[in-house]
Amino acid sequence: MDNHRRTKQPKTNSIVTSSSEVSSLEWEVVNMSQEEEDLVSRMHKLVGDRWELIAGRIPGRTAGEIERFWVMKN
Repeated sequence: MDNHRRTKQPKTNSIVTSSSEVSSLEWEVVNMSQEEEDLVSRMHKLVGDRWELIAGRIPGRTAGEIERFWVMKN
């Protein structure tokens, strides 16, 4: 048995940035039909921020597009 005490290391929150990081200023507007907007709103109420699941219900839309639309709208 090791009788040496380990000293606790403080937790650090290091922030990693890269040139490929996307800021909200670079986002393109996502245009959706009224039907798509309604579906996104209803699905979000049901499943929350599960963008992949929501995108699976809207043909031709990616999870990234759905999330970007939601963030820009709200």
